[in-house]
Amino acid sequence: MRVVAAAVLACATMLSACGPQPSEAPDDGDAVRERAQTAQTARRRTGAEIQERAATRVIRTVYLCQDSERLTVDFDNPRQMATVRTSGGMAHDLFREQTGDGLWYKSSGYELRGKGIMATWSASDRPVTECRAVD
Repeated sequence: MRVVAAAVLACATMLSACGPQPSEAPDDGDAVRERAQTAQTARRRTGAEIQERAATRVIRTVYLCQDSERLTVDFDNPRQMATVRTSGGMAHDLFREQTGDGLWYKSSGYELRGKGIMATWSASDRPVTECRAVD
């Protein structure tokens, strides 16, 4: 039994001597760091690129309103309209109106106005309610 244990110990010692020493191991930290910086730089977009992307896409925003209404709004910028879906399951297509600042969409009996994350939702059959974007 002692002979087998000695042989195993000798083999383990010889095998551990075959690999590179810790001081000789390759250091790829610089290469990893460079790849990470390149990836970060590639993901950054300029303000003009972000605006152009928003102007040519449909953007979904969810609003929670003071009257417990939840609105899911798909802003279809290329078509200059918004589809507002209420928590009751109704969908309303509204068309963009000219405004100096913020957003303004309306259709017969419905209106969505706002600036930043705040908006006002008006429906012909309900009182006007204040809403806040959560998405």
